[in-house]
Amino acid sequence: MKLKPVHESARKHPAHMARENLNDLVAFVAIARERSFTRAASQLGVSQSALSHTIRALEERIGIRLLTRSTRSVVPTDAGDRLLEAVGNHLDEIEAGLAALGDLRDKPAGHFRITSTEHAAETILWPAMEKITKAYPDITLEIVIEYGLSDIVAERYDAGVRIGEAIAKDMIAVRIGPDLEMAVVATPAYLEAHGIPKTPQELVSHNCINLRLASAGGLYAWEFEKDGREINVRVDGQFTFNTSSLIRKAVRAGHGLASVPIDQIQDDLATGALVRVLAEWCPPFSGYHLYYPSRRQNSLAFRLLINALRYRD
Repeated sequence: MKLKPVHESARKHPAHMARENLNDLVAFVAIARERSFTRAASQLGVSQSALSHTIRALEERIGIRLLTRSTRSVVPTDAGDRLLEAVGNHLDEIEAGLAALGDLRDKPAGHFRITSTEHAAETILWPAMEKITKAYPDITLEIVIEYGLSDIVAERYDAGVRIGEAIAKDMIAVRIGPDLEMAVVATPAYLEAHGIPKTPQELVSHNCINLRLASAGGLYAWEFEKDGREINVRVDGQFTFNTSSLIRKAVRAGHGLASVPIDQIQDDLATGALVRVLAEWCPPFSGYHLYYPSRRQNSLAFRLLINALRYRD
């Protein structure tokens, strides 16, 4: 949608004013969500100067400041937060309604942004998406790798992928993968030199390879459970990564213990390159689910995406 600043001539005609008011609100919501004039301008396809003019006109018309600007950030004021809460979801519903008209086309079409962990993206999303985009070339996809629990509505994702037990109750969740199981592993040489941990608590004396949860702002606490008893252990070591592929490289090179999804290192376990420890403390848990707000149900392209990902035993 191309945005234009409000002109005096438009103020004299109610129909024109209604259209421009909607444009102004679209601009405001984009800036408030992105917290950036630059990113919002890119998203809307307008210049930053035009966007600034639009927001100034909106603030002048309602007589209250909506955004606090600094050299580094743009933050909604209290009034801005109230306006974003009041109109943001309604604009999303309008957008979803327009997207649903794609059902009337000969070919399903749509662009979808999905937040996912790296493991889910590699093992589940990519195989399914490669097939669906070949079958329906008018469907385009963007996958953003994150580890925290994103607010997919506020951050304008169409859907997210996380383990089932972590999904908010107000979301629709569709199972897209089998149960998962973590495995604590190391090379035989490392275990021979440093000993085999018999309990999760003993991990604090070992060199462990950490995962940084970038979007969550901290390190992943290794999770264990046995006979109904749950233990989270904050481990330490020489290496910390925010990608699982580097964790696997480090553990294979003998730099310590790592906690990784077992399906990623099955071949290493089979050949003896890695040895598993604390297996009795790592039971299977709920697998990956696609989650999304109900407003996305109306799109034919999105339903095709769900069907392609849906897990079938």
